[in-house]
Amino acid sequence: MIARRQQVSLVVTALLTAAAACQAHQREEQHPPPGRAAPAPDSATAPGAFTLVASGGILPETPVLERAAFDAGGSGHDFRPMLEGVKDIVSRADLALCQLGTVFGANAPYTGAPSYKTPPELAPSLAAVGYDSCATASEHALDDGADGVRRTLDALDEAGLRHAGTARADSESRGTLLQAGRAVVAHLAYTYGTNEDLPPDQPWAVRVIDEKRIIEDARAARQAGAEVVVVSLNWGRAWQEAPDAQQLELARKLTASQSGGRPDVDLILGSHAHVPQAYEKVNGTWVVYGLGDQIAGATTDDSGRRNPRANQSTLARFTFSPPARPGGRWEVARAEFVPEVFDLDAGRVLNLGRAIAQGADLQGVRDRIRTVVLSRGAAKDGLVMGE
Repeated sequence: MIARRQQVSLVVTALLTAAAACQAHQREEQHPPPGRAAPAPDSATAPGAFTLVASGGILPETPVLERAAFDAGGSGHDFRPMLEGVKDIVSRADLALCQLGTVFGANAPYTGAPSYKTPPELAPSLAAVGYDSCATASEHALDDGADGVRRTLDALDEAGLRHAGTARADSESRGTLLQAGRAVVAHLAYTYGTNEDLPPDQPWAVRVIDEKRIIEDARAARQAGAEVVVVSLNWGRAWQEAPDAQQLELARKLTASQSGGRPDVDLILGSHAHVPQAYEKVNGTWVVYGLGDQIAGATTDDSGRRNPRANQSTLARFTFSPPARPGGRWEVARAEFVPEVFDLDAGRVLNLGRAIAQGADLQGVRDRIRTVVLSRGAAKDGLVMGE
């Protein structure tokens, strides 16, 4: 069992005032078949190492909302059954991050695209599965205005989930600090833009991508006690498997930025493309250009054509080992991706490896995801397909 981490909001001028309880985390040795994750190197199981899991966009369309209402037995909405297939991966991680691409509505009727308003019951469902913090910066962050931002963050707080990317006040706009094992981890989040204008009196309500701002925020997080800085980016072109030129350039610049002899950013997690994109090690730092959508329910792309890649995604899993000397960098000792797909008929997220082992005819989907994820040479840097 993993004790949940105490999490503390990041304020630039504040010092970290509390530390979470230490966690004991036992893992079974794996003996995977060819092509699957290899046994962990010693550095991945060293004392103090921690595992971070991250999933893609959560954007419930109308059929998904209807399924959640059915799973709740006609009283409210319950999203927990949808995520049961990945609960063990998420809950066993020392730190689990999600990408919340929608806002919570005040009351029914709840809606999907183009203007999302999601039942607030999603928040406790995410917490029950094991998520710790959600990136909330997306193009839909202002679909219900500033009230939607406040309502969403209030619901996440009530469920015990931290958040990064949107804010109710300037003081909470720069992200959050979390405890993972003995490491303090900063979670920062940004979006390329929003579908609605920022409130004139609340320019800090949504964190918009700006290279200099991201680096400033990352450095402020270090000063506030962060030993690992994770940046979630809502970026890239929808429905495109290949990262675009802006993604590649920003990834290169962010991973090249250093202070005090170590990188300012330790991991980049991308979303918005709706389909999986490549993983790549850039300037010694892992970049996930696009995780895909974990829960969406869309079957067509922006042109209205049926897209067979809709509802495909990956879970990213990175194991960080402690620095060899004080003040050094926490290094990724193991990098993995777990292919998954949202089954519209069943209303469930499927771990593809397990589904195939149980007889599902989904090898083609798994292999397509693997090809895309490894398309920029990540295998040579040690990325493997996990279970």
